Amino acid sequence: MKVTVVGVGYVGLVAAACMADGGNHVICVDTDEKKIDGLRKGIIPIYEPGLAEIVARNEKSGRLTFTTSLKEGVEKSLLIFLGVGTPSAADGSADISAVLNAAGQIAETMTSYKIIVTKSTVPVGTHKIVSKWIQSKTEIPFDYVSNPEFLKEGSAVEDFMKPDRVIIGTTNPAVMEIMRELYNPFMRKSSRLLFMDPASAEMAKYAANTMLATRISFMNELSMLCEKVGADIEQVRAGMGSDSRIGNAFLFAGVGYGGSCFPKDVRALIYMGNQAGVPMSIAQSVQQVNQTQQAQFADKIIHYFKDQPNVQLGVWGLAFKARTDDIRESPALFCIEKFLAAGIQVVAYDPEAMAPTRQKLGDKIRLVDNGYDVLDGSAALVIFTDWQEFRTPDLEQIAKRLQKPVVFDGRNLYTPTFVKRFGIEYHCIGRTQV
Repeated sequence: MKVTVVGVGYVGLVAAACMADGGNHVICVDTDEKKIDGLRKGIIPIYEPGLAEIVARNEKSGRLTFTTSLKEGVEKSLLIFLGVGTPSAADGSADISAVLNAAGQIAETMTSYKIIVTKSTVPVGTHKIVSKWIQSKTEIPFDYVSNPEFLKEGSAVEDFMKPDRVIIGTTNPAVMEIMRELYNPFMRKSSRLLFMDPASAEMAKYAANTMLATRISFMNELSMLCEKVGADIEQVRAGMGSDSRIGNAFLFAGVGYGGSCFPKDVRALIYMGNQAGVPMSIAQSVQQVNQTQQAQFADKIIHYFKDQPNVQLGVWGLAFKARTDDIRESPALFCIEKFLAAGIQVVAYDPEAMAPTRQKLGDKIRLVDNGYDVLDGSAALVIFTDWQEFRTPDLEQIAKRLQKPVVFDGRNLYTPTFVKRFGIEYHCIGRTQV
């Protein structure tokens, strides 16, 4: 099929590359000339495992091309995917201006029937707004499809290639068949296509992300109680997760969730509920617990060093999660800002997120190229991201190179009794300290 994807961020670029790998001819369109030029030269603007190889393979085959010309993409394709950003507005709502802008330009450009597919996460009712917007600019027929993405950063390629489900919001049987053919290469073992109306498709994305955020926040709130009553959140998690009705996923206590999806989508669901006169009290609590968890972790460390001057902390992990370079709403950056405000210096390392951190924080903190170098001159090691290389570190080196062997683990990576064998004072989340 001939496909155009507008927007080459996390969602758009992964979707475009994977659809091209499925045999389609895909044109990527973006207004950022630097990004497009870089992609033509093989420079991938984001870190996502496996993505660079798929982009290179399909660009070489001619199935994947990059351009700043929306006109070219619209003229050559039947299916036009919108993968532009929908960031949070000041009131918590999702800002769909980029979606409307792209849809309007498509309407003004197209000269024949098109299927316009929204991949971006958009509020319920956007299908009506966008459809009316397009109709106001052209009399050429089109169909609108809501096709929300469910890609996890760090495993986005695998999620697209082997999806749990693909939700397609349309009531047009002919469009259903076209979308079915598009996704058939990724459904070889079994069909996981779910067809529904566009409003339900839009809501499904917010419902799924808020449910996952709820599990995380519940475990984080529970971890605070565990610390007070002497229980171990890891043992509690094992007991809960063994129940088939609950399962093990998203039950890890930690310093809180971040990234481009959960915080934004929870805020948007709260806003939608308020607008509809149906307050989302659970979502509001999820948001509050996440904010509290991050603040309490930072405050705990700041309080520990309150009587010590010229404190430096070594930090492992800047991305909001492992296997990505995304620092958007990262708990690490939130806590680092609090450390800096308290007069604490920070030296940090992350396998992939150094460049975006440097761009955001400049010289506010010192970044090093070797994880163990954050230990020198530091009063403690603070862990924010569960990168694989942090999971079995050289504990002897940590104990030796820190000024005082103290570790604050925001991801519960280690067994407390094992760490303490090395003379390390170990602070984790919701676990027994003996």
